[in-house]
Amino acid sequence: MARESTLSIDGLTLSYRCAGDPRSPWLVLLHGWPQSKSIYDPVLDELGRDVHAIAFDLPGIGGSLGMPPAASPCELHVLAGLLLRAAESLGAHSIVFAGVDIGGMLAFAAAREHGARIAGAVVMNTVIPGVAPWSRLIAEPRIWHFAFHAIPQLPELLVSGRERAYFDYFYDLLAGDKHALTNETRNDWTRAYQRPEALKAGFDWYRALESAAQRNASPVRIDTPILYLRGDAGGRDIDDYADGLRKAGAANLRSQLISGSGEFLPIEAPAATCEALRAFRAELELGHAA
Repeated sequence: MARESTLSIDGLTLSYRCAGDPRSPWLVLLHGWPQSKSIYDPVLDELGRDVHAIAFDLPGIGGSLGMPPAASPCELHVLAGLLLRAAESLGAHSIVFAGVDIGGMLAFAAAREHGARIAGAVVMNTVIPGVAPWSRLIAEPRIWHFAFHAIPQLPELLVSGRERAYFDYFYDLLAGDKHALTNETRNDWTRAYQRPEALKAGFDWYRALESAAQRNASPVRIDTPILYLRGDAGGRDIDDYADGLRKAGAANLRSQLISGSGEFLPIEAPAATCEALRAFRAELELGHAA
């Protein structure tokens, strides 16, 4: 059964839930916006049969308190490095970083910036800043919130006290089946952002996207194996994302479309998500043995 705990690092408290034997290879699971670590509750115990699966609340969100003491604390590569060090402080080894939405951007940052320290990365249902089709996507009216969330202070002013109603718009828009996100799940995620510092932390991720895009715009060779997963309910062509990642330097990439799911793969398609993650891990182990 999954167990919950916290750790302290760099003056922060990070809350996490984990399952499995810590002697097994590690799978670090990262949520997106506006979610918490509980997005992985439907898959954590099942994944823990094969690996040590650990899901963090990102810094400042939910049970994770405080923000990194850095000039740009929400820079994606800074957050990726912090979370990697947090996992390593718990004894993590043979690490695969996996994330949905913002968590997927962090998984890519881990592969790009810290590839020698991880075995693989899984990017789920997101576009990577500065990597095609990024420029085309953020120009779409449907993606209006990227620009709005990047405005200093205004999103906090307008959303504070109305978090559930605001978040529901995105839950309903991005889910393949909005009923898959129960009232309990929505309430749990909303509570994770109701502290003023938590709400700001979530919007600060969007404020960091421009600098992440500039950083990622210069291709570098990424030898770390990357799996790109996407639900098919959004109707977007997964090949656009895979081609962009290859052009950004991903030299060892595979991609997979998950049927019957939207943005929230671990909740909407838990069995298929577990199967894809297991197959990726098995491929990594086979490659290592070879």
